[in-house]
Amino acid sequence: MNEKTYRCEKCGKEKSISQNGKIPVCCGLPMTPKLEGCGKPFDAETARPAAADEPCNDGTDGNN
Repeated sequence: MNEKTYRCEKCGKEKSISQNGKIPVCCGLPMTPKLEGCGKPFDAETARPAAADEPCNDGTDGNN
């Protein structure tokens, strides 16, 4: 069963739910999906065309 992890932006609590489940609420706000750490290359010379192009946490938001 596929699970998706959500994170509360206010308190940092994390919760995993099934892929088809409702978005959980924490601290009165909907939780946001937790993105995996980004290991993708940032320029064309090191890009991998076969790699999936999905969003990731590039570490610039301070919430690694």
